[in-house]
Parts: sequence; structure tokens; C-alpha cells
Amino acid sequence: MPTDEPKKFDHKNYLATLTRRPGVYRMIDAKGGVIYVGKARNLKNRVGSYFRASGLASKTMAMVEKIAAIEVTVTGSDTEALLLEQSLIKDNRPAYN
Repeated sequence: MPTDEPKKFDHKNYLATLTRRPGVYRMIDAKGGVIYVGKARNLKNRVGSYFRASGLASKTMAMVEKIAAIEVTVTGSDTEALLLEQSLIKDNRPAYN
């Protein structure tokens, strides 16, 4: 019997292959909209921190429940990641930034 519930994001498989390099991540909802943009010195550690069992604010937990996909852009440096993050936030106006 089909359900209308959105499929949960498979963070374990996603994190298994995610790089530890610096970059920017975009959290995408089921409609394809960008709901959050962030930067990281270590993408694997930072993105993984959203899926740990405790310590998240209620607003962050609500955002994590809406994630359908995560897109990343690896950058050459932390500075490059910061500049790209600022640009993407300005362009996308994510709900949780």
C-alpha cells in the first residue's frame, strides 16, 4: 500500500562516501528547494553532525526532517568556501539560514 510520506534521506550511505575536504553544502527539500546552505572545513564531519542523536536545537531538528538530498561543492580553501556560501545564501534565500 503506497503512502504519501516522503522518503527519508539515507544519511548513512551518503556520509559513507562524502569527502573530508573543505566546501559548501546545500540541503534540499522534497520539492527541490534549497532550505539551508552551510560551509565546512571538513564536509563529512560537518554534514554528519546534523544526524547525531542528541544536542540539536528544535529548529535544526525540524530542518533535518525536511532534507531530501544534500548537494556539496568541494572548494580549494576555507576562504573559497566562505565566499561561495555567502553567494549561495544571497541567491537562494534558504528558509533556515
